[in-house]
Amino acid sequence: MEIKSSELKRVRLFEITGRIDSTNATELGAALNEVIDAGQTQLVLDLSNVEYMSSAGLRELVSALKKVKKGTGDMRLAAPSERVMEVLELAGLDTIFSIYDTQVEAVGSY
Repeated sequence: MEIKSSELKRVRLFEITGRIDSTNATELGAALNEVIDAGQTQLVLDLSNVEYMSSAGLRELVSALKKVKKGTGDMRLAAPSERVMEVLELAGLDTIFSIYDTQVEAVGSY
């Protein structure tokens, strides 16, 4: 898994590539928590290049979402791959997250 983070005007964008599973999900959680703890609570995760996400990855996403929502923030998902979208739907998380077709739409929604 590779995580690329960039700061836009009002949003922190994470572009994630590869597989998110039990071996590296905590790495994703740590990257998200680092920016949340630094005060950035408007996050967009581009999941278009994630080919697999396990329950460990979902747990990290939900944990980060809860953390940003404690303040005035939100975490939005952009362009999840077909496989990741299936996992989100099976877990019922497609109703909890704001999911956008493109990165531009997700960033622009803030």
